Amino acid sequence: MSIFSNPFNHKISLHSRCSCGQHTSEAEHIAAESRALAQQEEALTGRVVEQGILRALFPNDELRRRFLKAVGTPTAMAAVSSLFPMAMAKEAFAAAPGKLEKTKLKVGFIPITCATPIIMAHPMGFYSKQGLDVEVVKTAGWAVVRDKALNKEYDAAHMLSPMPLAISLGAGAAPQPYTMPAVENINGQAITLAMKHKDKRDPKSWKGFKFAVPFDYSMHNYLLRYYVAEYGLDPDTDIQIRVVPPPEMVANLRAGNIDGFLAPDPVNQRAVYDGVGFIHILSKEIWDGHPCCAFAASKEFVTTMPNTYGALLRAIIQATAYARKPENRKEIAAAIAPRNYLNQPVTVVEQILTGTFADGLGNVKKVPDRIDFDPFPWESFAVWILTQMQRWGQIKGEVDYQKVAKEVFLATDAARLMKEAGLTPPSSSSKTFSVMGKPFDPTKAAAYAKSFKIGRV
Repeated sequence: MSIFSNPFNHKISLHSRCSCGQHTSEAEHIAAESRALAQQEEALTGRVVEQGILRALFPNDELRRRFLKAVGTPTAMAAVSSLFPMAMAKEAFAAAPGKLEKTKLKVGFIPITCATPIIMAHPMGFYSKQGLDVEVVKTAGWAVVRDKALNKEYDAAHMLSPMPLAISLGAGAAPQPYTMPAVENINGQAITLAMKHKDKRDPKSWKGFKFAVPFDYSMHNYLLRYYVAEYGLDPDTDIQIRVVPPPEMVANLRAGNIDGFLAPDPVNQRAVYDGVGFIHILSKEIWDGHPCCAFAASKEFVTTMPNTYGALLRAIIQATAYARKPENRKEIAAAIAPRNYLNQPVTVVEQILTGTFADGLGNVKKVPDRIDFDPFPWESFAVWILTQMQRWGQIKGEVDYQKVAKEVFLATDAARLMKEAGLTPPSSSSKTFSVMGKPFDPTKAAAYAKSFKIGRV
């Protein structure tokens, strides 16, 4: 006869009735006990909330007792419920965060404006408000961020939105379940060319150009490839694409090692500020509203430290909500410009965040949503990224797009905390959009990946 142990310290026999004699098996008895305990906990939570509300309405103990004696507790609570959202209060109380499993955390970041919510949450107090002591660690490049995150030197990290997908699938590193519960920024990138190419605005004339992107698994790589391929250039044979850490891109452009880059800011605006490059096109002109960077954490961190994870994500989403408001952008620019964060002139950061900027060709542009902040991790974003990873041979064979997207892009967690932060999350986790005028339907991803004239599928 097989015997198993369980949390109630009963012995479960597969062929005997339960100890109380009221159930067909001990397993059924334990299930009934579990349901009863859950009901008791729910009732206790309800009573705690009710008593708290009554004490707030009737601070005087004697008056409160007289009121309850006069009308009876059920009638009293019914009356209070008609004036106060009792159900909502009970739900909020039940969902209140528990004790933090860990308060001292390290979060790695690359010094770019895409990381604005993660960076600003430190000097502006969003982490400390959640009871967290977070050290935001400036990191040299994306490969270093990935390796330190995988080695658990970082508890969580600022990553490019394709990176958690690549890590989970084992593209470029050993597979490890990873998650992306929040997008850090949308738009916010550009193609910048060296000043010597200001008369070569037609991409068809870029054959032989050397471009830099920050990482192989990046929106920058995929958007640059998409852009030149639409003009008939094969990004693997007609141009060169090399990986260069963002802090080193302007120096490489100045030295003539590259002809241009599709990069995050402040790299593009710094090239203009230094007079070595001009902004050819903003990434929002390729795909308006595209994701770029993200807050990412291992599945292990999410599941083993749920309260700490929740507090960290809450801080970042609240920072994102603050960054989304244009009137806060100059204050944020001053907070993140110093040496220990972006190490950039405040003027450069302001031009990026406010969207009023010089383009390097003598023009002052006004594009308020040059960069924006929307934390919702649309699963359809993940599906599009997966089609481009397939298109360029980074992943082989068939892909269960929807399954991977749902497991990595944690839309449910983001939606719940967006409501807390005063943002309105979408009712669906997927949507259609267009890239350079070509519609993308996430339900037809396989056909989309195979539809391009230039690609490796």
